[in-house]
Amino acid sequence: MNTVNAASKSEIDLIHTLLENKFGQIYADIWKVGVNLSLRISDLLSLQYSQLNIQDRSLQLTEQKIGKQKLIRLNSAAISVIERRRQEHPSDCWLFQVHSHRAKDKPISRVSVSRVFKDAGDMVNLTINTHSMRKSRGMAMYKDGVPVEKIAKVLNHSNTTSTLRYLGITNEEVLQTYDDYEL
Repeated sequence: MNTVNAASKSEIDLIHTLLENKFGQIYADIWKVGVNLSLRISDLLSLQYSQLNIQDRSLQLTEQKIGKQKLIRLNSAAISVIERRRQEHPSDCWLFQVHSHRAKDKPISRVSVSRVFKDAGDMVNLTINTHSMRKSRGMAMYKDGVPVEKIAKVLNHSNTTSTLRYLGITNEEVLQTYDDYEL
């Protein structure tokens, strides 16, 4: 399995700008909302406006991969993108809807997003894909000192062991703490 990078906070902004300038607004918007909501790409691309409660700043969904319920608070960055997209495309059903004649009234495909994210990652020497948005949010939280238990809840992981593995915290790093913290 290929390992993808988590982007740092500065890299998150760099990738967003690159996507916006080189690949189009829809890809930049997917990246921005994806990083802010930490959803898997299948859940993100299947979002419909009818699911988004802007007044309550909430999104309730059942995650496709694991079948678990998830309640998300929409932050101002996500709301800004959602409101702009709604204003620009008032007749759309999907948040990230395709506007070509061949794929009318459908969300953008995972394959298309994956290809663009890979190309953008290559341009900044990062191995990124559609999962990098979720991983980047988790890593940013971890580096800011958010407890692993809370990150596990945000990512809807069943245990912290999964979250530690997800964040790339290895057994060697844990063992190194015995040398680093001689008391």
